[in-house]
Amino acid sequence: MPAQVIKIIGARQHNLKNLSVEIPREKLVVVTGLSGSGKSSLAFDTLYAEGQRRYVESLSAYARQFLDKMEKPDVDFIEGLSPAIAIEQRSAGANPRSTIATTTEIYDYLRVLFSAVGQPHDPATGKALVRQTPQQIVDQILVYPQETKIVVLAPIVENERGEFRDVIEKLRREGFVRARIDGDIIELGRPEPIRLKKTELHTIEAVVDRLIIRDGVRVRLADSVDTALKWGGNRVIVLRQQPIIVGQARRLPAAESASDALALQFGWQLQRYSTDYGNADSGFTLGELTPKHFSFNSHLGACPACHGLGTQLVVDPELMISEPEKSIADGVITPWRRGPKRMQAYYKKLQGALVKHFRIDEEAPFGELPENFKSALYFGTGETPIEMKFASNGEKIARPFEGLVPQMQRLYEETESEFTRNRIRSFMTRESCKVCRGARLRPEILAVTISAVISSKQSRGSELKRPAPGSLSPSRTGISVRDDQLRELNVHQFTELTVAEAAQFISQIALSAQQRQIASEVVREIESRLQFLLEVGLGYLTLDRESGTLSGGEAQRIRLATQIGSGLAGVLYVLDEPSIGLHQRDNIRLLGTLNRLRDLGNSVIVVEHDEETIRSADHIIDLGPGAGPRGGEIVAQGKLDEILSAKNSITADYLSGRARIAIPRQRVAPRSINHQPFVTPKRSEGGSTINPDPEGWLTIVGASENNLKNVNASFPLGCFICVTGVSGSGKSTLVDDILRRALFRHFYNAKEKPGAFRGLRGVDQIDKAIVIDQSAIGRTPRSNPITYSGAFTPIRELFAQLPAARVRGYDAGRFSFNVKGGRCENCEGGGLIKIEMHFLPDVYVECEVCHGRRYNRETLEITYKGKNIADVLDLTVDEAARFFRNVPSVSDKLNAMLDVGLGYLRLGQAATTLSGGEAQRVKLATELAKRATGRTFYILDEPTSGLHFADIENLLRVLIKLRDAGNTLVVIEHNLEVIKCADWLIDLGPEGGEWGGKIIGAGPPEEIAETAGSYTGQFLRSLLQ
Repeated sequence: MPAQVIKIIGARQHNLKNLSVEIPREKLVVVTGLSGSGKSSLAFDTLYAEGQRRYVESLSAYARQFLDKMEKPDVDFIEGLSPAIAIEQRSAGANPRSTIATTTEIYDYLRVLFSAVGQPHDPATGKALVRQTPQQIVDQILVYPQETKIVVLAPIVENERGEFRDVIEKLRREGFVRARIDGDIIELGRPEPIRLKKTELHTIEAVVDRLIIRDGVRVRLADSVDTALKWGGNRVIVLRQQPIIVGQARRLPAAESASDALALQFGWQLQRYSTDYGNADSGFTLGELTPKHFSFNSHLGACPACHGLGTQLVVDPELMISEPEKSIADGVITPWRRGPKRMQAYYKKLQGALVKHFRIDEEAPFGELPENFKSALYFGTGETPIEMKFASNGEKIARPFEGLVPQMQRLYEETESEFTRNRIRSFMTRESCKVCRGARLRPEILAVTISAVISSKQSRGSELKRPAPGSLSPSRTGISVRDDQLRELNVHQFTELTVAEAAQFISQIALSAQQRQIASEVVREIESRLQFLLEVGLGYLTLDRESGTLSGGEAQRIRLATQIGSGLAGVLYVLDEPSIGLHQRDNIRLLGTLNRLRDLGNSVIVVEHDEETIRSADHIIDLGPGAGPRGGEIVAQGKLDEILSAKNSITADYLSGRARIAIPRQRVAPRSINHQPFVTPKRSEGGSTINPDPEGWLTIVGASENNLKNVNASFPLGCFICVTGVSGSGKSTLVDDILRRALFRHFYNAKEKPGAFRGLRGVDQIDKAIVIDQSAIGRTPRSNPITYSGAFTPIRELFAQLPAARVRGYDAGRFSFNVKGGRCENCEGGGLIKIEMHFLPDVYVECEVCHGRRYNRETLEITYKGKNIADVLDLTVDEAARFFRNVPSVSDKLNAMLDVGLGYLRLGQAATTLSGGEAQRVKLATELAKRATGRTFYILDEPTSGLHFADIENLLRVLIKLRDAGNTLVVIEHNLEVIKCADWLIDLGPEGGEWGGKIIGAGPPEEIAETAGSYTGQFLRSLLQ
């Protein structure tokens, strides 16, 4: 009988204090505690790491070399461990070819579905393509009137340049007597050679047979059609001459050549047939469709222009102008300031010629120059010549100017120099491919559709996007449609749907009985995967959304949905805060999903701070009592009732109501109290929104990216602002895709292009924009809190000023472990030596020369107050703040770290060991320590990720300090404890995806709580009472 518990004895990974615990199996277990208390060390670095390591070690040495090497956790004993799967809070990677549809395998099934039952169309006309068997072709030809003369042709070459001597010779050798070349039937065995002009387009068709429609001709005709299909690549052409009726006028088809002697004399008509999909009218044919044809990673289906990426690098005019307030004479045109001196001289003369031609003042700011000059500079003068003087003899040359954009684009595509390409790439941005318009696939593949019968009685909330106008015919055979609408989508249009829309469409797919027999299993797989995504609250995401653009919480829930779909049992699942990014309204569905995973017979361990999730757990483990070295112990464990009665548990204090985050007594009101940008504004006759008072506000006008419905959003400056709304309502689109990118382009000339919006007002009232997120403060163990905060520089300068250091001539660089001089060269300042173990994990051992101290002996002889530089790096922030209390340049930065609750961190602690919450607080402390200008615009996206109730209270204290210095904070947040403390809320909705993107209300939390239709207001109401 399998063990009923997972038994851990002596866990010492990271800050765990020789921890021993029994965790019930096949239960939903929540591990909670302060940020840095050891939750991830227990759940991921001990339980998951050991489960994964045991699995990897069961494989052969050959197989292990292809897998990540797992380090054995510092633990004495673990019993009852199942195979482990971690679903972490991490990005899905930046591969542009990875989408939600590909990650969840939905796209794989879509490719099978479209290749099996999709209806192809002619991409030029939209007409449905049909395919025929050789027998059907023969039957159609035999329908011609008796005595009709026909010529059966096999198309060999169609509209290609060349002499084609080898083709003609091969036809002659294979026994063909005649061929139709450029409309004329020619004897292949004639004495004079057949000469074709190499530079002209030619069409060659082999004459397979000539016969007359009569009784008994079927067998001969069938053989001829088979031969023609074989030689013509599944295509056959039939020329026919109907019996002449006396007195009836003959009409030639427009498609025939004027030089066709037979057509001219006898009125031949041309008909095309194919066993592939084809359009008899236009001659377009499409070969056998396979799943590879619908893959944008295969050359068979990928758009040839963008190679399946859907985007292309194009020159962006705005990136060429560094500072619009500078003049042309000051070198505002960035590309013309670079390159060798010879090229710079050429550009200077070219610049002078343009200035002279357009008669502009080259000393004037670029932003004030006339638009016709800017247009000519960017895109050229067309056919208008510009007089330029280049030759030393004074000779003048007049020729059109190509323009910066086409010139740079041409150079990028033609040059073989990687250096030149890199230089030009700095002026380029990614835009939707102009050929496939972002669809990634070839036109003929995008013309393959499937249909769904959409009820005409459907509500607005379930209405699907219509296909783009292009007139793909909705007709399908074998499907009965009466009052309902038959709607067609190609594979790209299907992936443009949200998960909710796609689930509705696939459930109503229109298939004939034969098609349903072929595709029913595929449809069922697609439906189940879409349903799992709906269950984890991702119904608002579109299937074509790139994986790299997902938040950590969204990426994690996608992996969770994939695991549910796998149906595994007896597995240990370890999840990292799955509720991140979810609105309270959607949380109950997530909890249902976790319970379902448990009910399959799995053990589910969740690192979580969400109150609702903690209350729903079967078993709770609370770590603490503090963070870092003060944590790593079990404060309380058991069912909810046992946790609530625990005396020394901070978690219990907040859950029981003994402690709570207080609502601010007074909120900061907007500077301009009469400004009401969110009340439905009056519009002028021209249709633009009238903004009564922009002073004290930063306003985005006409935001329409993704699902935003042309909204005007105003942010009161000097306030703490929360942007709220259900998942998928447009918060990240508004704040990150539009506001953040627009500000970064304005202040830093960033390459990222903002989403669609008409204007940004009030930007002159701020001096910089800063994003504070939970990304790591460094990628290597050499990065640490003291180097990131900037406090290490004054510390090194302090040591360099000591008498002993000055006597030896040491400068501040001597006390850096990243450069030669003072560091230990055996470990290059790392303190550890990496030993590669090949099939086993790499082992890090303490450097035997410096014994982990990083520096050489001479450097360590310099001391301040009895401590050398290595001793200083080993101090906690708490200890260091006291040690350097008389050194303001250091203590100010350390005190800021104390204010954000990071007193337990060691100054030299590797950045790679910090949690996301800790990394974010280091960034906040760095901002706190800076001299405030009172005009900084801060943007934070869900800063409460990974934070306990007590950590959130500390975070709010810091945010309010930043606000009190006159700065503006915009926070995307779902946590109600943060939302209730904001000065101003902007609530988006009412739903996610296509049914969101509107501003439901804006104002203080008390106003939003009373706003009809606001889900945020509904949950906020009880907290404000």
